[in-house]
Amino acid sequence: MTWLYWIISYFIGNFLTAFFVGKVYGVNLQEERSKNLGARNAGSVIGKAAFMWTFLGDSLKGVLVVLLGSIWHLEQWAIIVGGCLVILGHMYPIWLKFNGGKGVATFIGVGLALSPTIFSLMIVGTAIVFSVTRSLTLGMLGGFVFYIGAIVLTGQLPLYIPMLAAIICMLINHTSNIKESLRRGK
Repeated sequence: MTWLYWIISYFIGNFLTAFFVGKVYGVNLQEERSKNLGARNAGSVIGKAAFMWTFLGDSLKGVLVVLLGSIWHLEQWAIIVGGCLVILGHMYPIWLKFNGGKGVATFIGVGLALSPTIFSLMIVGTAIVFSVTRSLTLGMLGGFVFYIGAIVLTGQLPLYIPMLAAIICMLINHTSNIKESLRRGK
């Protein structure tokens, strides 16, 4: 059952909301601006409504995977692996030659569904760094630091290693955004 859950988690991640939102608006987001199939690019190219629909769809698939694992009464470590796999499925969808989104919205859905308490520190870290830098990209870095700190403080680091792996993949995908934000000082 666990292996089936993990396979399903990855393929749920392959549902890229931005791809379908783009189709509704007659836009191929893979050819526009960052060429990324995520909420940020959808919002930049199409507008706020496209951002919101994409963000909602991508975060809800993270919630769905965690809830599915809970319904199937899987152990917490198996559900966390499923959370990692839905994020990786979003970033590296097989049907789009492994070229998807950057994973943040799906991570938010997974993080909130796994532990709202731990995830609340991600929000705090993001807000603090954003208030100083005025950059959501750098705010996200601060959020990740607080999130990892919360995991360590709760003594759950070994359990959350798959989520740390997902964070590393997201940071790699955000390298150009991070460099640009640091270069601009924002």
